[in-house]
Amino acid sequence: MVVGTRKDDESIEIAKPRTDKRDYRRIVLHNSLQVLLISDPETDKCGASMNVGIGAFSDPEGLEGLSHFLEHMLFYASEKYPLEDSYSKYITEHGGSTNAFTSSEQTNYYFEVNADCFEEALDRFAQFFIKPLMSADATIREIKAVDSEHQKNLLSDVWRMSQLQKHLSAKEHPYNKFSTGSWETLEVRPKARGVDTRQELLKFYEENYSANLMHLVVYAKDSLDKAQTLVQHKFQDIRNIDKSSPCFTGQPCTSEYLQILVKAVPIKQGHKLRIIWPITPGIRHYKEGPCRYLGHLIGHEGEGSLFYILKKLGWATSLSAGESDWTYEFSFFKVVIDLTDAGHEHFENIVGLLYRYIHLLQKSGACKWIFDELLAICETAFHYKDKIRPIDYVVQVALNMQLYPPEDWLVGSSLPSKFSASTIQSILDELTPHNVRIFWESTKFEGHTDMTEPWYGTAYSVEKVTSLMIQQWMERAPNEHLHLPAANVFIPTDLSLKDVIEKTEVPVLLRKSSYSRLWYKRDTVFLTPKAYVKIDFSCPCSGNSPESVVLTDIFTRLLMDYLNEYAYDAQVAGLYYAISNTDNGFQVTVVGYNDKLRILLETVVEKIAKFEVKPDRFSVIKELVTKGYQNFKFQQPYQQAMYYCSLILHDQALPWTEELEVLPHLEAENFLKFYPQMLSRTFMECYVAGNIEPNEAESMVQHVEDIFYKGPQPLSMALFASQYLSTRVVKLERGVNFLYIAEGLNPSDENSALLHYTQVHQDDFLLNVKLQLFGLVAKQPAFHQLRSVEQLGYITVLMQRDDFGVRGIQFIIQSTVKGPKHINSRVEAFLKMFESKLYDMTPEEFKIGMDNICCSRWTVVKLAFWYGPTYDNMYTGDNRCGLDANTEFSTEEISGIT
Repeated sequence: MVVGTRKDDESIEIAKPRTDKRDYRRIVLHNSLQVLLISDPETDKCGASMNVGIGAFSDPEGLEGLSHFLEHMLFYASEKYPLEDSYSKYITEHGGSTNAFTSSEQTNYYFEVNADCFEEALDRFAQFFIKPLMSADATIREIKAVDSEHQKNLLSDVWRMSQLQKHLSAKEHPYNKFSTGSWETLEVRPKARGVDTRQELLKFYEENYSANLMHLVVYAKDSLDKAQTLVQHKFQDIRNIDKSSPCFTGQPCTSEYLQILVKAVPIKQGHKLRIIWPITPGIRHYKEGPCRYLGHLIGHEGEGSLFYILKKLGWATSLSAGESDWTYEFSFFKVVIDLTDAGHEHFENIVGLLYRYIHLLQKSGACKWIFDELLAICETAFHYKDKIRPIDYVVQVALNMQLYPPEDWLVGSSLPSKFSASTIQSILDELTPHNVRIFWESTKFEGHTDMTEPWYGTAYSVEKVTSLMIQQWMERAPNEHLHLPAANVFIPTDLSLKDVIEKTEVPVLLRKSSYSRLWYKRDTVFLTPKAYVKIDFSCPCSGNSPESVVLTDIFTRLLMDYLNEYAYDAQVAGLYYAISNTDNGFQVTVVGYNDKLRILLETVVEKIAKFEVKPDRFSVIKELVTKGYQNFKFQQPYQQAMYYCSLILHDQALPWTEELEVLPHLEAENFLKFYPQMLSRTFMECYVAGNIEPNEAESMVQHVEDIFYKGPQPLSMALFASQYLSTRVVKLERGVNFLYIAEGLNPSDENSALLHYTQVHQDDFLLNVKLQLFGLVAKQPAFHQLRSVEQLGYITVLMQRDDFGVRGIQFIIQSTVKGPKHINSRVEAFLKMFESKLYDMTPEEFKIGMDNICCSRWTVVKLAFWYGPTYDNMYTGDNRCGLDANTEFSTEEISGIT
């Protein structure tokens, strides 16, 4: 059987970045599976992604979520590897991770693994698409897992508002569908109609999963020839039924769903405005990039921009603009604005100002100099892009393969190269009052709506918005000077690499004084014209009371706020900055192209040194911080459990309730007194890395020292020896179990969560490795037993924990079906079972001894967190809490299939 590259494809040259040393090759197997091979001799991880051109839009009527459910089921077993969960177990035990996701028209499966285990991993992965097993027992269990995933999303404003936009669309269009699936859609309703969900699942797979609709990316350490042979052998048996690619024509938003104002009630405190227009999909003109051009201007934040004016008026805290929710047949251009309380009261003025800016763009016409500036930024970003993890790269490229011709598989739409004023104008002409959908979210609408979205229960009402009304809003809007941005001075022009005099493997202490330490590392690996600078300011007065913690937070936010108009261009050009509060002060980070990096850093430092409090901006930031504290109770239960664990373990951590309590009493005058006190004594820990020479790094830090510590009236002085702070962690007594319970703050959330934490040791190289080994070996068995078999909850995680060098391991489980007491008993049972399994392992099964890893010798603290009045007969403790556990799990960390 002949497999390989078709003759008509041999001349295709895939565009790649100038700095990319990897080799690429496109092949098409005999079954019409299109493959991109990537060879990277330097990688220690290999990976693959299979993109199937079938998604939620293909769900059969009355089986909402079937394609998502199928995505879950393919992970269980196959005819060649019938042991349940053996694929995920193999990947995890060999240093890898795996996941999948379902979108409207695509389903993507992906993994990465240690390079020396890639061949078997790839063979196991291929069985998803050759002969998977979908047992009846696994079917029921995974429907419950899909439902648990849906339950997790019920109180998420992102999911709720997305579904509301779909709900208000043509019922006959697939955009209108509910795509996640639930117990109701996959079990209850089908059963009531006499439909066997498993049979429908098998039928859906047989009728839709065809090789000609698939695109595969393989990231290998071996040569292209070896990778090609491997792929040909592993994937040639995928069936090809020559299925036509699904095409969903027509527009989801008919006239009935245009010119509407939707008022919706969110879960979290705050106000948000989404102005949406159906447009011609930008994918049809990806070389011209009309949506990128318009998104750049409408979403600009520099002087004269829409956001600049809204911010100056105190009406908005953020604004974004661009294309969203697109396919080849339809698309939307969205402007999303986070409003202040004052902005909420000026809704009509805000919409009027937006249309004024659109009118300005109409009058100005498409400007070639702006397009050329964007092109220069995009070209630099493409040719000097950072190398990302193989697992992320293969997914990105596999998605592109479904949409773009082979020569643009790596580029996608990231490099618009053809200026077309008419194409830009055609999209701009669609941003009209006749074509608009306005979604206005606010908790102030509670009790003033008359409809409910059926899947998530979002309360909303709909009003008609005519062109005449919007014209009147434009006329009544404040007469502010909106104008196009000036030329971007931060676009890098010097992209040369500095000479490397001496190579070092680790950062070196380059400079030390009573005011600072400078750690330095020259880039000798990535060889890009980029640099990284971080300055950590240790300020003893910044965290010694609830007031000082809140004021330090407001200080960093005000700095970001003040710098925004100036530094926004730097971010557009690939030079990023951040100022954030820490446990002991605040830190400044600048990262990106090194050409203009020092200019930005010195501006940031100058702004800190000459800081002025603007009462109007203080009020806006204070409002933003207050809502953040108030929304703590709407975080996912597992996030709150993580927070409580940190509060208990970290010495002198302050509860968020105390910080919220002092907030209303803090005014600009309080900050004026606090600011000089905070900076009165500081120490700077500095780290400079990348394409920067040692003398440049020293000069930067010396400049900062001169501003803060020198002169007739220095801002700051060196710390006393007693003021050098270190964060301490509570040492748990060995052999003692601790239990902390907190009742849920949101009575509407039916989820509960358990965090089961085991404190193991302080930082020690050998013990760290052993703990890492334990986590590696136990992760997948824990997930399989507690999530797949026992169905405790969609979020089921076993992960390591590091609290300032104190290492431990934690189980995190969120559930709507079982209470924390039951979940805790199952975690304990798993640990006992797994301990026996460790002792029973033969040297062949487990080559590295783990004699010192014994669960019974560890100290354990268990934190139970749930909703409702029942305490499951568990001990209660002090209801202390804090506000630093804002962790959102990635799909890999959750280990569930999203």
